[in-house]
Amino acid sequence: MRIVEARGQRERLGLTRPYTIASRSVDSVENVIVTLRTGRHAGFGAAAPDPGVTGETLAASAAALSEEGLAWLVGQDVREVERIVRSAGDRMAETPAALAAVDMALHDLLARHLEVPLVSLLGRAHDALPTSITIGIKPVAEVLAEADEYLARGFRVLKVKLGLSLEEDLERLARLRERAGAGTRIRADANTGFTPAQTLAFFAQTADLDIEFLEQPVPSGSDDALRGFPADVRARLAADESLHGEADALRLLADPRPYGIFNVKLMKCGGIRAARRVGVIAEAAGVALMWGCNDESAISIAAALHAALATPATRYLDLDGSFDLARDVVEGGFTVDGGVLRLLDAPGLGVRPR
Repeated sequence: MRIVEARGQRERLGLTRPYTIASRSVDSVENVIVTLRTGRHAGFGAAAPDPGVTGETLAASAAALSEEGLAWLVGQDVREVERIVRSAGDRMAETPAALAAVDMALHDLLARHLEVPLVSLLGRAHDALPTSITIGIKPVAEVLAEADEYLARGFRVLKVKLGLSLEEDLERLARLRERAGAGTRIRADANTGFTPAQTLAFFAQTADLDIEFLEQPVPSGSDDALRGFPADVRARLAADESLHGEADALRLLADPRPYGIFNVKLMKCGGIRAARRVGVIAEAAGVALMWGCNDESAISIAAALHAALATPATRYLDLDGSFDLARDVVEGGFTVDGGVLRLLDAPGLGVRPR
């Protein structure tokens, strides 16, 4: 079962709902879509590079996924997926999102060949889990209106972006908790926008708001400043920008641990194989995993969901990256019902080209 064609294609994907985070505003994204073909099947992958998250530019990712960059895959036997992904990792170490696209396309292709959903091949650990849906930084009235829409659609886990003004952040969260009620889980993500002092102030001033956890309050490289925080605070901190692959996971497990939760993203670590290695470390150490994303095609969201539901340490999902795309190149992969993500009973990733 050898690959006869390997190609990548840049796709601009507009957003129906532009948003703001601590570092920038976003109204559209570009993904690089990978297609690997054998004589019978096609496997799909998607790269969603972000210099602030994956450390690579779109141009670098697209170059790695060009016809020339992917030529070495032609002739490879997909049944040797582990060896091929290792080789891809050596070739694409500087472009983890591009590596992730190749990795998921290979996994998709192998599972399609075996005629099973990828999660079955990996070893299912969970049937389904709720995902959070994200509200960007915006005025209180807009936050509440967006929350009303999501609650009406059945979502019961809201993630709120913070990091430009602590005072305004606290007001938004207080008003949101009042509007959403006790039955809604609220998470916060500062995207490195806080100082250590602001992080402690955040927890002190939100003690009565039942905030589930706070993602990456301080810049990557400042994690040691969190090690002196009270244990109950550190348990509710999630590493995102500070956690890429297994080396970071091991570093962040040194006591006292700065984070009680690891946010795994295929684009940061380089795909399903690398993410599952982080998952093994987390399981052994008793660390909860959240699976996150950038703004991505349903291809890579489905890939992350297959990996997440096959990982025992998974506790949280933040896989809403395809919800606000004005268009996508595929359909299928998963369903969303009441905010709960479930995989389709279909071979591979379960996605179909539009």
